Amino acid sequence: MRALWSINREPESIEEPGSVRKLPDDGTGTVTPVRSTWERVLPWVMSLVFAGLYATISVAGFERLQVRSFDLGIFEQAIRHYAHLQAPIVDLEGAGHNFLGDHWSPAIAVFAPFYRLFPTPVTLLVGQALAIALAVVPITRSGMRHLGRWSGVAVGLAFGMSYGIQAAVNFDVHEVCLAVPLLAFALEALLARRWTAVVAWAAPLVLVKEDLGLTVAALGLVLVLVGARRWGLGLVAFGLASVALTMTVLIPHFAAEAGSSRLSELSSQSAAGDSLLHRILSLPLNVVHSEPKATTVLLLLGVTAFLAMRSPVLIMVLPTLGWRFLSTNEFFWGQSFHYDVVLMPIVFAALIDGAMRARRDGWRLVRWYARAAPTLALLVGLFLCTRYPFRDLVNPASYQPSPRAQAAERILSKIPDGATVETDLGLLAQLTDRTRVFFAGMAAPVVPQFVLISHTDESTARDPAAYAESLHPGTTYVLVLAEGGYTLLRRVP
Repeated sequence: MRALWSINREPESIEEPGSVRKLPDDGTGTVTPVRSTWERVLPWVMSLVFAGLYATISVAGFERLQVRSFDLGIFEQAIRHYAHLQAPIVDLEGAGHNFLGDHWSPAIAVFAPFYRLFPTPVTLLVGQALAIALAVVPITRSGMRHLGRWSGVAVGLAFGMSYGIQAAVNFDVHEVCLAVPLLAFALEALLARRWTAVVAWAAPLVLVKEDLGLTVAALGLVLVLVGARRWGLGLVAFGLASVALTMTVLIPHFAAEAGSSRLSELSSQSAAGDSLLHRILSLPLNVVHSEPKATTVLLLLGVTAFLAMRSPVLIMVLPTLGWRFLSTNEFFWGQSFHYDVVLMPIVFAALIDGAMRARRDGWRLVRWYARAAPTLALLVGLFLCTRYPFRDLVNPASYQPSPRAQAAERILSKIPDGATVETDLGLLAQLTDRTRVFFAGMAAPVVPQFVLISHTDESTARDPAAYAESLHPGTTYVLVLAEGGYTLLRRVP
């Protein structure tokens, strides 16, 4: 059993100073040097190329006023306050709302110095692109080290174009972008059996998002299974303790009074009246019968040509999939948003480890499949590019301004810096860098100076002033400008 679960370990040898270390290429005894200059540089070049592609997707969507969610505005408000050494107040979630009472993500403060220099949402979009692309380096490097140079390059390319990453960079900015490189470097160290480095890279994950403490604990379990019991048990204890601390002490401390906690949201009954305990017991059968959940699982395995199933590293996907599939929020189940991005480093590290194991298999067909798997994973990635945002990179319409861009510019020019604005999704992210923004219906007790409406039903369109005044009874709003589907109103003192 111990041999079954152990990570492939290369024979140790004493090397002469200045010698070139040689490693197995394909598990058949062929040895090739893997530390030449171009091989050290290539993963970084790939990372820079992917960073450019990710940034292009994100910034082009922002510039053409692509409406997705208000997450970009939320994170910009939090980071904007961090940049000025203030508490991360996010008015979009309620006037004076502290973001740490919603998610335990103090790690996003790393963006603050850059945002202070360049106070624009584009800074965060580019920062996310760079953070995610950085993970290409350890994944490619690990693939080259353990599978051979070209197999490693194929794995790195497949990872960089994976559907989870494409969906994430196309959907605003999220804190989990910081988890992607941390996990990738930790798993590179795991496959190389450098236990201290594993812990050093994994420990900061608990500052990225509250649930990642469970992922850290799962990584600790993997360490136990591969023989690093002391390191593994310590990581399990650290991960579980961090989850308990953040969920029961830290987040409630910063949460608004009478606000619901993450634990209460997860334990609430579903629309069908199922309790949390019932959902846990019926989860395996539920995944099989739920199309979005089953598709998520199949895609996670499919992008690795199903070889990830041979690695204990795959255990690490269970905490994230667990809370997502147990949630009553159906948006968590599928692949349309950013929720799979944190799983991408895990499944591709599992692919590398699974391929190493399969190459030692007694069946010749399995060994052949293991050698072909990196290429198959790359082909799967190329196919998914036709269905995910990379396809937009070759579409000229992606770089053309929105038909409403000029109208939006004129509307925004009527709102002075520092003003208070209540708005919907349309131009929200274009305002958070220079005004205090509230989401429609959530500004109270603040009465904003301006109300900006961009997506309205018929009744709102007929009398936008009445709609604005209904949000704040006793207040009078007058029309400033209505153009291109946008309506701006100003409060009368």
